Amino acid sequence: MNSATQTIETIEGAVERVLFSSAESAFAVVKVAVSGRHDGVIAVGRLVGVQPGENLRLCGQFVVDKRWGQQFKVESYLAVEPATLDGIEKYLGSGLVPGIGEVFAKRLVQKFGMATLEVIEHHPERLREVEGVGEVRRQRIVGAWREQRAIKDVMLFLQSHRVSTHLALKIFKRYREQAIAVVKENPYRLAFDVFGIGFQTADRIAADLGVARDAPGRVQAGVMHVLAELAEEGHLYFPREELAIKVATLLEIDAGLVADALRALVQMRELEADGEAIYLKSLHAAEVGMAELIRALLGHSRRDLGIDVARAIAWYETQKNIELAPQQKLAVEHGIADKVLVITGGPGTGKTTLVNAILRILERKGQRILLSAPTGRAAKRLQETTGCEAKTIHRLLEFNPQSNAFERDRDHPLDGDLLVVDESSMIDMTLGYHLMKAVPPSMSVIFVGDVDQLPSVGPGNVLGNLIASSALPVVRLQEIFRQAAASRIVTNAHRVKCGELPETHDPSDGTVSDFYFIARQEPEAIVSTLMELVTERVPRRFGFDPMADIQVLSPMQRGPLGAAALNQALQARLNPSGTQVSSGNRQFRVSDRVMQTRNNYELEVYNGDLGRIEAIDEAERRVAVRFDDRLVHFESADLDELVLGYATTIHKSQGSEYPCVIVPLHTQHFVMLARNLLYTALTRGKKLVLLVGSERALKLAVQNVRGVERLTRLKARLSLS
Repeated sequence: MNSATQTIETIEGAVERVLFSSAESAFAVVKVAVSGRHDGVIAVGRLVGVQPGENLRLCGQFVVDKRWGQQFKVESYLAVEPATLDGIEKYLGSGLVPGIGEVFAKRLVQKFGMATLEVIEHHPERLREVEGVGEVRRQRIVGAWREQRAIKDVMLFLQSHRVSTHLALKIFKRYREQAIAVVKENPYRLAFDVFGIGFQTADRIAADLGVARDAPGRVQAGVMHVLAELAEEGHLYFPREELAIKVATLLEIDAGLVADALRALVQMRELEADGEAIYLKSLHAAEVGMAELIRALLGHSRRDLGIDVARAIAWYETQKNIELAPQQKLAVEHGIADKVLVITGGPGTGKTTLVNAILRILERKGQRILLSAPTGRAAKRLQETTGCEAKTIHRLLEFNPQSNAFERDRDHPLDGDLLVVDESSMIDMTLGYHLMKAVPPSMSVIFVGDVDQLPSVGPGNVLGNLIASSALPVVRLQEIFRQAAASRIVTNAHRVKCGELPETHDPSDGTVSDFYFIARQEPEAIVSTLMELVTERVPRRFGFDPMADIQVLSPMQRGPLGAAALNQALQARLNPSGTQVSSGNRQFRVSDRVMQTRNNYELEVYNGDLGRIEAIDEAERRVAVRFDDRLVHFESADLDELVLGYATTIHKSQGSEYPCVIVPLHTQHFVMLARNLLYTALTRGKKLVLLVGSERALKLAVQNVRGVERLTRLKARLSLS
């Protein structure tokens, strides 16, 4: 679309026809009768619920579209009541109000004339004076009229405070008719209640509404926002003094005001103060609650099943024609006898074989076993390796999106004898607490996972804390079995875990391996090589489908080598054209790989889930995405939850495995380079792993053993006698 002039103009006129409109996106194309323009004006933009006959005052600019010619591109607008009898009749007869068609619109105007809209708005009882309008029809007319007015009032109010139509629609969907009252009373609620609205946007709206920079409400909202951001970084609490400095810096106010806000929030029980540690109330409850529940479960003895462990192990070995290692045999003994157990180990150490041994032995004794994992992919893999049904933790606990709560809890616990939870390193504190709340005293729990991987995306380090507390038995599997040892992916992952550089393999010598390091020093060269690998070299040499089998994992989201930039470059090479829809600065096309970025319980898709776009409705801006065996439909307002998924961060890849993984490494990633990050990336690849980058970045990652330490007290709480 080429602009004929950049001049911002205001035009006014009655809507003659609505040529196109989308209820979800609010985008519309309308023809407006404007004085002095014989053929009228075609106006395009986000015009919420506009109807024929309605008078609009439009602000925007005339542009020339290559296909459609001259149009008026609307930036903002104001709805004005129809000014003529013909306009009122057309307005009401347009279908705006269910119960009023063309016939009744004519009757209403004949009866009440220019006062028709006044009667509907303020004297609806008089509608009974019109022939054919009974009480049922009158109530329908009044209800529909008020709903339409409420939508427009909310949208116009929010747009007057520089809120985009897209976000205004989301706000209206969240609060409905109460939206204006909510925003006026506490605009900062938007940052916590509406996905896509950050603190900065809410703060700007608050400033427009006259909220002072040092207002207690603003400072308290700033505290809650900073703690929420720290939780996203993994922390359950933050030291009081450091927290005050962070908030004061963000809000550009005196730290003393923050101290006052902290005291007030603690008194209101919005925050919990544990000494100098300040917690969000929900995270404090989760940490304290999980520690108490695990300690209480450890206090119950497990029912003696009368199993001769040595004979049971021998039976399993005969059944499977294998021999368990000493560590595995010890773990089987613990799995049969202990109330709570942690099994941890890296790739190739036999976790799957061990879990299967415990399951088969206990099944022979009639034990009822539940299997679960944090993500759909992890649950599916657990089901495939055990041959038993496995569910995500959310499905196991029967999450109810309407009540935003789990149906399974203390009052309605899980039904079974043993719960096995795989990929436990991914469990954050809140999910772990809800899981333990649903475990009855009669049940035993086995946590299985790789503690050397990155901790959960959500706050806390549950698996690491369980192991470090020494409060419960832990079996560490360290022996790499012969078959797994033949894989360079496995051996190099363990080398990295032990602080050793991986054994690199030069792909130019012609021999085939499952692990390669390709040295490139400059970011531009890394990107160029990565593109060549994904689109040409790997598919040609190994037969992997770049659209389905190859996953790029970056240490970071932003920057030239971050997931966002790599996604755009990969989309341009792999899926450059076709039916598409835009969301912010992202374009989605049919066949694109996409990733969900937040938990959406209504759609049952979760943070980190990967899918493929199967269909796009351009007019309604709806997108159908295939997640494994489910087709999920995203409306316009939900599209900002999706990002392209050709590349993703290593953190987001937890719990998933891919046939081929390609990892860019550069010192640009310095703040994220850590041993557990690299180890996690390597263990995501099933058949092929390629590192592309500088030797210095690789060494930095291997040498940095600590990474970012999360602030949590679960270990200390579990260690209490």
